[in-house]
Amino acid sequence: MNNVIIVGSGLAGPLLSILLSKRSESITLFEKREDIRKQSFYGGRSINLALSHRGIEALKDAGIYDCIKNELLPMKGRLIHDKNGNTNFQPYSINPKEVIYSVSRSRLNKILLNEADKKNNVKIVFEHNLSKIEDDKLIFNNNINYDCKNSLVFGADGIKSKVREYVDSKVEKTSYIKPLGHSYKELNISSSENGDFKLKPNVLHIWPRNEFMLIALPNPDKSLTCTLFLPNDGKNSFKNLNTKSKVKKFFENYFPDVYDKIDNCIDSFFTNPTSKLGSVINYNLSYNNQFCLMGDAAYAIVPFYGQGMNASFEDCSILVSYLKKNNNNWLDAIEKFSIDRLKDRKSISIMALENYIEMRDSVANDKFLQKREIANILYENFPNQFIPKYNMVSFTSISYNEVNKRAIIQEKILDKLIDNFSLERANKLISKSLSNIL
Repeated sequence: MNNVIIVGSGLAGPLLSILLSKRSESITLFEKREDIRKQSFYGGRSINLALSHRGIEALKDAGIYDCIKNELLPMKGRLIHDKNGNTNFQPYSINPKEVIYSVSRSRLNKILLNEADKKNNVKIVFEHNLSKIEDDKLIFNNNINYDCKNSLVFGADGIKSKVREYVDSKVEKTSYIKPLGHSYKELNISSSENGDFKLKPNVLHIWPRNEFMLIALPNPDKSLTCTLFLPNDGKNSFKNLNTKSKVKKFFENYFPDVYDKIDNCIDSFFTNPTSKLGSVINYNLSYNNQFCLMGDAAYAIVPFYGQGMNASFEDCSILVSYLKKNNNNWLDAIEKFSIDRLKDRKSISIMALENYIEMRDSVANDKFLQKREIANILYENFPNQFIPKYNMVSFTSISYNEVNKRAIIQEKILDKLIDNFSLERANKLISKSLSNIL
């Protein structure tokens, strides 16, 4: 089967088309929006994203990393802001080369589309909004039907995926969206009058406030994109912050060092959209080894590990690697991908939720900081055995499922060492607890 249909040209769709372009006779990429490369303003989601090792490796596999690397802004760690305006820098790794990168969503999307467009066997069709799949046909809202009987169909059409909706209609255990009970709102900090950053660049800024938090990532134009994560209900919630005076008091109280830097903070709070947070819980990444889900369509996760895009890109490269390992047997490759990747997707979904608690609360907790310090000592002394969870997720290709297993064991080791630490004792615990999974 050499005809490939990909639904969705956000991020995963174009990358998948590039990776498959050397292996398939015909690839058609359908997108519901108009071509964003023709727009002066990008009306999509957040202006920037965090790119790390898994995403970079997938871009390298596609041969397009060099097209993107000049767009990347390195972030070396978290800069924690307390309520008094004091800051504490927490590097992501003891290895200074292990950093994550802020990248413009729109620039990245446009580059991916440009590179896909260069492939002779890739056709991109815009303004085709998939309505449903029925009788071996893709049915679009513009009354155009497209025969998919003899094609592989990949759904890269996001959290509200129509391809996933079709897969759900054919299987016993269907997917569902699990709301977090929190939402987010994006705000902006423009560059200074002299064209520089108003906050320190090359870090991820975090204002942790227990039940909620504010973050800020740098952009190439020296602005920063802020994201406020807040409960839907309660005292400090989107529901309760319903007047300008309440919003003003809220920001002055909890974020005094950045409030005056946010562009039209109060007005922007009411005019910018509020977006709900939730995870797609799925049990089937494919159906009949013909329909296969990728990215957010497969298993959307909350954004607190910065792995949404990276996991989506890794989906694409792993599928192609399975295809190579299975002598170009699509059926075997999709089947193996669906089984293995479902475990990984479930694991990173769990870890992303855990990281939300860490970011909004634990990063300012003394016990957390003690454990982090011990973890770094262990990483330095036992680099092949003890790798901190964040490092495994962001700077290695260890499967998410394996990362989660190791992280649970490592956390127990840290619990035992926090009040009685020695390298000798640590070595014994590591040898005993981790030897079976290394």
